[in-house]
Amino acid sequence: MRLRHITGSEDFVANSDYVTHDPENNKGRWTAFFGNDNPIRIEIGMGKGQFIENMAARNPDINYIGIERYDTVILKAIKKREAMEKDGVKLDNLTFISIDARLLADVFAPGEVDRIYLNFSDPWPKDRQANRRLTSPVFMKIYREFLKADGQLEFKTDNTGLFDYSLESIPESGWKLSAVTRDLHNDFSMNEGNIMTEYEEKFSAKGNPIYKLIAVQ
Repeated sequence: MRLRHITGSEDFVANSDYVTHDPENNKGRWTAFFGNDNPIRIEIGMGKGQFIENMAARNPDINYIGIERYDTVILKAIKKREAMEKDGVKLDNLTFISIDARLLADVFAPGEVDRIYLNFSDPWPKDRQANRRLTSPVFMKIYREFLKADGQLEFKTDNTGLFDYSLESIPESGWKLSAVTRDLHNDFSMNEGNIMTEYEEKFSAKGNPIYKLIAVQ
């Protein structure tokens, strides 16, 4: 689906204090950026920010970085965060960056990230688009460059084709699947503490099962 461009979104994002500009300057220094040694967790393709903003609010002792390449989408996440902070929810443990996921190894040093979240990523359904999928070997190799040795990747989707592909591509990339469910909301052990994204709320309301896997190196 083509994103509707919002006039002025680029300038809005460029001038927002909620966005870390030139994030590559923080490579290997994100603990200094946050001012603490707390774990750093990232969401690649954060969309409108509901998941990562609620995660940051619930877990003040963990640092979060929301990653999104489209300024039109980041603008919506910023607006949502502004509304939360007006209601008294301070999110000093959260920042956003605008970058293509292929460049993340330029932003994070080896072992700097504790956990990666992939939520309802674009399925890129055509075979020729496979390398664009965020669970493809191309991206799994990139994640290895900065995820801690004992870190993990969590992936949620309602897309059967993408999930089936991921169940094959992730082990083929040398990762191990530590947990898998094809019905997250009815899987007590994996759904405990689950925070839903906007898409998750929408799809589950339609009766769509939500798939989830956890992968480790």
